[in-house]
Amino acid sequence: MIEYNTYKAAADYVAALISGRTPEVGIVLGSGLGSLADSIEDKICIRYSDIPGFPVSTAVGHKGQFVCGNLGGKCVLAMQGRFHYYEGYPMEVVTMSIRVMYLLGVRTLFVSNAAGGINPDFKVGDLVIITDHISLQPNPLIGKNLDEFGPRFPDMTHNYDKQLRKKAHEIAAEHGITLKEGVYFGDTGPSYETPAEYKFYRLAGGDLVGMSTIPEVIVARHCSMRVFGMSVVTNEAAGDFAEDYENDAMDVVNAADAAAKRMTTIFKELIETL
Repeated sequence: MIEYNTYKAAADYVAALISGRTPEVGIVLGSGLGSLADSIEDKICIRYSDIPGFPVSTAVGHKGQFVCGNLGGKCVLAMQGRFHYYEGYPMEVVTMSIRVMYLLGVRTLFVSNAAGGINPDFKVGDLVIITDHISLQPNPLIGKNLDEFGPRFPDMTHNYDKQLRKKAHEIAAEHGITLKEGVYFGDTGPSYETPAEYKFYRLAGGDLVGMSTIPEVIVARHCSMRVFGMSVVTNEAAGDFAEDYENDAMDVVNAADAAAKRMTTIFKELIETL
C-alpha cells in the first residue's frame, strides 16, 4: 500500500524542479503519441527514474518522463510514457502519477492511447473520443481508501466530460478533422486479443480495446478531476483476419505517430478553452 506521504514526497520533488509553476492540466501520452510533448513550450523534463518512489515505464514507444511547460496558454504536465499493469506493477503504482499530478495542482486530465478498433466502422488512423469504458482490469482503488484524494465509493457515471467532448467536436470541425466516439474496453495485456475475444468485447458493448487508460481515469475521477479521453485506432479488429495477419507493437506505434499531429491540434485548442 502506497501511503500518502510517498505521493507527497514525489510531488514535492517534481514541484522543486518546475520552479514554482502550478500545472492546471495533466496529459497522459500513450504508445506512439509522445511527440505531442514537442509542442509544449518553455519546458522542463523530469525523468521518472529520478523521482523518489516512482516507477519506470518499459513499454515500446514510451520515453519515461514528465514534461512541464506551456500548451494552449496553460501550464501543463505531460507524461511521455505511462505505466501498465502488464509491466508487473500493482495498480496503485500504475496510477501513482495521477495522484502526484493532483497534488501538484492538476484538475483536468487528458488521456490518450493507441487502441484496436473493434467497431467495424473504425479504420486505422481514426481519432475516437472515449465516451465510457468497460474494464476487465483490477480496480486501482481496491485497498485502504486515502481520504486525502477522494471518497471510498466514488461515482463513475460521468467519467468523460460531456462539455469537453462537445467542444472537441467543434474544434475538429473547424480544422476539417473527423472525430468518432466510442466505448473503450480495457483488458490487462500484454498479449494481444484473440479473434474470439475481439468479438466478445464488441458484443459486450466495446468499440475500442486496449491495455491502459481506465485505471488512470478511475483514480482521476476519485480525485474529482475532469477527464477527456481520446484513442487512436492503430489496428482494425472487427472482421476476418488473413492467414498471415499478425499484431505488431511497432506497427501500433507507427500508426499512432501518424495521427499525433491531428490529436495535438485537438488537445492544444481544447486546453485553450479551459
